[in-house]
Amino acid sequence: MKNFFTSFFLNNRFFYALGIVVALFVIGFFIPVFFIVAKVALFSICILALLDLILLFSVKKGVSGYRVLPEKLSNGDQNTITLHIQSNYTIKIHTEILEELPYQLQMRYFKLTKQLQPQEEQELKYTVTPNLRGDYDFGFMNVYTTSPLQFATRKFVLGEQKNIKCYPSFLKLNDFSLKAISNDITSYGNKKIRRIGNSMEFEQIKEYVNGDDIRTLNWKATAKRNQLMVNQYVEEKSQPVYSIIDTGRSMQMHFENLTLLDYAINATLAVSHTILRKHDKAGMFSFSQKINNIIAAEQRNSQMNLISEALYNIKTNFLESDYSLLYASIKRKIPSRSLLILYTNFETLDALRRQLPYLRAIAKNHLLLVVFFQNTELNKIVNEKAVNVIDVYDKIIAEKFMYEKKQIANELKKYGIQAVLTKPKELTGNTINKYLELKLRGLF
Repeated sequence: MKNFFTSFFLNNRFFYALGIVVALFVIGFFIPVFFIVAKVALFSICILALLDLILLFSVKKGVSGYRVLPEKLSNGDQNTITLHIQSNYTIKIHTEILEELPYQLQMRYFKLTKQLQPQEEQELKYTVTPNLRGDYDFGFMNVYTTSPLQFATRKFVLGEQKNIKCYPSFLKLNDFSLKAISNDITSYGNKKIRRIGNSMEFEQIKEYVNGDDIRTLNWKATAKRNQLMVNQYVEEKSQPVYSIIDTGRSMQMHFENLTLLDYAINATLAVSHTILRKHDKAGMFSFSQKINNIIAAEQRNSQMNLISEALYNIKTNFLESDYSLLYASIKRKIPSRSLLILYTNFETLDALRRQLPYLRAIAKNHLLLVVFFQNTELNKIVNEKAVNVIDVYDKIIAEKFMYEKKQIANELKKYGIQAVLTKPKELTGNTINKYLELKLRGLF
């Protein structure tokens, strides 16, 4: 009986019909014939409502179904969720499905409607676009069912509660990695190219022959064999590439529902995937007041899983990032020359100049690529038509800030630091293109 009262609802159609009956009773005080019509109408409504209840509750499990969720959600992407609904009634029914979605999605009035024929099974799909990493709790499926009479509604609670994690964007990895399918990106013909920063990897010890570089003589092996022996080296093709993510307050700005930090996290995952596809070593860490989430640059099967977990666990703060700490950590922990991709943001030249001595010091031993962001909201102000003096001032100030961003890029390049100034939405593609360009030029 308790289940009956918690799953039974009277519809608006029933109350509208009662309202009409009440009006007929009122008119019946003045015109007696309407009083008889009102009594007949009331009796008919009660019979129809009772019949509706019998139709809805005659089948113990009138509607069954379940929800199919992905193993994990992809941050910033459209994730597909599938519902399977089956009618066990022998009549046509109308269903309204209210999903208990995670609070992070902010979809408070989300519902799906579907008509089901007798014994019919339907598959319903919808998409959700999360904008925050973390745990997402999905609740039950609440299915409200009505018969063709539509005087009453029966509620079914289906599915099960489930917690899934939202990871940095992984759905588009294959799209971006198409750029890295070809391994032969350093084919220069017979032209001699000076490859800056390459190291040599030991292969074997062999007997000396005319033409070998005498600087590679191995004196210990020579003494043991009583003949000249040399070390043979091969060019090391797997270069270390580190993605460095600034988690300070400059990365907390929102553009199109995602923070700059989350754009950088999503880009790091895609860029790391491309780096491994190009047979380089991918690593990463984040920094602000501390160095966190350190993954050493390696080329192994589990590397993408390690990077994905580290990106998922990145915590943010609103403090000023310590670039002196970044310089000291790089000097101590990354001894060999590497490509360092730094995701950060500078809004003014003064902000850059405060950190420029540390960036220049890092660039002495490594190839440093600084990736920072255009303020796309300023583009909207610049492109809008000015209708008054205040609008003119706004456009001038916006153009000044946009010009200053370009000056920041030029200032970095002046000191031999590579720079990418990009819109947040285009971050991943532009960073991958720059990495491939630097690799093609043999700069690391």
